[in-house]
Amino acid sequence: MTPAPSDVTAPIAEARPVDSGERLALLDTLRGFALCGVFVSNVYMWFSGRAFIPRAQMEALMTNASRLDTLTTQAFMLLVFGKFITIFSFLFGLGFAVQLGRAEERGASIAPLYSRRLGVMLMMGLTHLSLLWYGDILSTYAVLGFGLLLFRRRSDRTLLIAAALLIFVWPILGTVILRLPQLLADTPEAAAAIGKAAGERSAAIKAQALAAFSGGSWLDVVKGGGNFYVRDFLPMILATMLATFGRFLLGLWAGRRRVFHDAPQHLRLFRRLLGWGLLAGVIGSGAGLVMQQLMLRKILTPETLPTWMPFAMAPLRHLGELGFAAVYVSGITLLFQRATWQKLLGVLAPVGRMALTNYLSQTVLSVLFFYGYGLGNITKVGPAACFALCLAVFCVQGVFSHLWLSRFRFGPAEWVWRSLTYGKAQPMRRSDAAGHSATVPA
Repeated sequence: MTPAPSDVTAPIAEARPVDSGERLALLDTLRGFALCGVFVSNVYMWFSGRAFIPRAQMEALMTNASRLDTLTTQAFMLLVFGKFITIFSFLFGLGFAVQLGRAEERGASIAPLYSRRLGVMLMMGLTHLSLLWYGDILSTYAVLGFGLLLFRRRSDRTLLIAAALLIFVWPILGTVILRLPQLLADTPEAAAAIGKAAGERSAAIKAQALAAFSGGSWLDVVKGGGNFYVRDFLPMILATMLATFGRFLLGLWAGRRRVFHDAPQHLRLFRRLLGWGLLAGVIGSGAGLVMQQLMLRKILTPETLPTWMPFAMAPLRHLGELGFAAVYVSGITLLFQRATWQKLLGVLAPVGRMALTNYLSQTVLSVLFFYGYGLGNITKVGPAACFALCLAVFCVQGVFSHLWLSRFRFGPAEWVWRSLTYGKAQPMRRSDAAGHSATVPA
């Protein structure tokens, strides 16, 4: 738990961004690793158009897929889907804990600065969402981030209990909300009819969006994405966003306990997380993979799916995501204790330091590659090719991040974010940093 501030009032130093020398390389490495997986997920599911393909057509594609594409799809469902955004959410909460600690060291309240930071993030996210891509995560994180202010003085026990309830109980309640019309139906036949109508409505919305993405102008894409976001995507976000906040709380707890800052003192915890996380990941994500195969083989269909099944699968899915996320985070942290691995894995750190810039540039590159006003490759790229494409782009981003940060203190988007947050232009070039640090107290 964070120690209480001293009764002796210390001079309040001016708030400033974290300098590169103050950053923890392990956290930047984890952030870069998570960004790679998020990119793969976004391309595989959304930019490629797979999420918009009608169910019958998708089942036919999966049945006739090559062995490589089949293995890629199964690996994606088991090891990628939901796991890396879980890490990203965890690190967001951990970042809040770091900023909270810095504010307490200055003897200042975190609320004003953090609120400005979230406000700028929300503005950038809404711009990203409305002009480029409906799948923006920045706006969601910004809105949820204000909730962290309410938990900053809560006990560790409260954080962990709230996180568990939000991650494993809320998904069940969210499923109930989404299926409430069916649950309130008088007869099973009426419930089936309502479910069928909802499925057809969703399919029609997705078909309209796919048509806009495939052959429309930029304005058509913006309109089609906005229509899909409001009518189909937003309800799903609202039904799951509190589970995301639960991951924030886990990160806040870990940051308070300095689990990563003092990693050598917590190696036993990371070894336990590695083992138990693997077990939870296999159980949770394995159940989802089995369900996918049963649906693909027509053993189960949306019409014959037991009523209780979606409610049971919701917490299992989150268990799998959290389990494998723990495996990845623990594995990298344990490897990071060895000099050789630290050097190898550390190549991801610059990507993590420029996570916002790289995230936004991934959107720009993806829409230009897949959408109709670009190269028009939506629905034309298979699973394995999507993975290869993402890894190639990510490698280029890694090189670019190294070169950029050899000259500059922040990525371009990070500089805008920090400058707007602190109300003045931050020194950008490394040559300017020495004079800046000499005039701004730490």
